Amino acid sequence: MAPAAQEAAFTAAELDIADELGVQLVRFVRLINKAKSQVAKQGPDGIERAAYAILFHLIHDGPQRTSKLAEVLHAEISTISRQSSALVQHGLVERQADPEDGRACLLAPTAEGLRVFEENRKKRNLWLAEVLAEWPEEDRQTLNELLDRLNSGIERHIPHVADHGSAQAKGADA
Repeated sequence: MAPAAQEAAFTAAELDIADELGVQLVRFVRLINKAKSQVAKQGPDGIERAAYAILFHLIHDGPQRTSKLAEVLHAEISTISRQSSALVQHGLVERQADPEDGRACLLAPTAEGLRVFEENRKKRNLWLAEVLAEWPEEDRQTLNELLDRLNSGIERHIPHVADHGSAQAKGADA
């Protein structure tokens, strides 16, 4: 649908609400980034905080190739390679032979990687519990439900431009 046709499909009130949501989302992202910057750039084990995203995906999605991680994390393969090498050196991730292609390897979390991940997750959960401590239980549940709906809607409506970029990145990996 063309942008003009999309705009005509919504009332002024709906567009005003969307605008306020946009303002609040920008504010939210800025605050999260500020909170993250208050924490040391290096994690407790001397690993870049960004490398923990790799660990998260390996724990939640299972062993993966570097190229798949780069695609999922919207990062360059060289960045993922550097970060995953640090995770391997610290014993948090290991390289395994790819059963589908013996020439390639998969990255997989180690038991120590799972322990460190859970430790970081516990710290995050304590911080969020502190942030929401004054909220009624019902509001906390509603927030989770609404964020889940918002994330699902965003996943369904990601602009095709993003899909095109991922397709180009896939072609470069092949």
